Amino acid sequence: MHKPYLATAFLAASALVLAGCSSDPTADSADDSVVRVVATTNVYGALAEQIGGERVEVSSLITSAAQDPHSYEASARDRLTVQDADLIIENGGGYDSFIDALIGDSDVHVLMAVESAHGYPGNEGHEDHADEEHGHEGEEHADEEHGHEGEEHADEDEHDDHGDHDDHAGHGHIEGFNEHVWFDPHTMIHVVEAIAVELSELDPDGAAEFTAASDAIIEELEGFEAELETLGAEFTGSSVFITEPLPGYIAAAAGLTDVTPEGFAEAVEEGNDVAPAALLAALDVIDSGDVHVVLTNAQTGGSETQRVEDAAEAAGIPVVAFTELLEDGSSYAEWMQDAIQNLADALRS
Repeated sequence: MHKPYLATAFLAASALVLAGCSSDPTADSADDSVVRVVATTNVYGALAEQIGGERVEVSSLITSAAQDPHSYEASARDRLTVQDADLIIENGGGYDSFIDALIGDSDVHVLMAVESAHGYPGNEGHEDHADEEHGHEGEEHADEEHGHEGEEHADEDEHDDHGDHDDHAGHGHIEGFNEHVWFDPHTMIHVVEAIAVELSELDPDGAAEFTAASDAIIEELEGFEAELETLGAEFTGSSVFITEPLPGYIAAAAGLTDVTPEGFAEAVEEGNDVAPAALLAALDVIDSGDVHVVLTNAQTGGSETQRVEDAAEAAGIPVVAFTELLEDGSSYAEWMQDAIQNLADALRS
């Protein structure tokens, strides 16, 4: 996958468009009674809508499940949308770095989801207040094999420094860190809590509503954790081939062993050709008969991933595709439930 960028020509064009739009009568008619939230993807946008209810107005910049967020190029309309935001929710970790140029040196509140993840650089030594509150204190998470030992969560004080967006470490890709954190229910518990905290700071009158809504989502997320633990008890150690890091958190939480040859998934994620030796090793793994299921990213791939999928289907190995964005009309909980159920069905087939 290719990393997103903003060309100089786009920036110049954006400036012209913005100048032309400055007299737009709708530009000054924003409803000041609601918190304006901009999410880079509809995954975080859906959560903000569910937590904020009628007290928020949410705009998601990327909404098509057919689109690759890694290569998204922001538009002039996106820039206008971000300028009006009270809160921006991004994934971080190099996943949606296009948003950084749009934010610039604005003092808008920014919530970066990867900062709630296990093993995220800088989390070491932070007390995990959310784990204590929700019974996760001292919990060993299944993602240890991905470098996520020791659940650590940045405390709420970190969100007070909203103007220092450029100081965050999570804008560029971090070697060895899986930025697809929305597929880790445990991390998302912390993200949901952080959204409620941010909204409460921006709209104190709605704090009770935000907390109640976030608690309901957290209950669903804890249910997903339990389902994955059940799968882990049933299939722990079963081998999976993961063509791209997207479903890595779900696989790890289910106790599955990733047997993808080194270099294969990394090349696919970066949008590079898979080395011939890595492709040959991948096909050998599939042919070995040891792989229980193949997990893919429905929004990315190429000839090499197609060869793996074809080999898996020829060998009678189930192939499960995951998407990076919500389907139209789907809630986050419904989307996650479908992902976990599809994995369970494949494992039990």
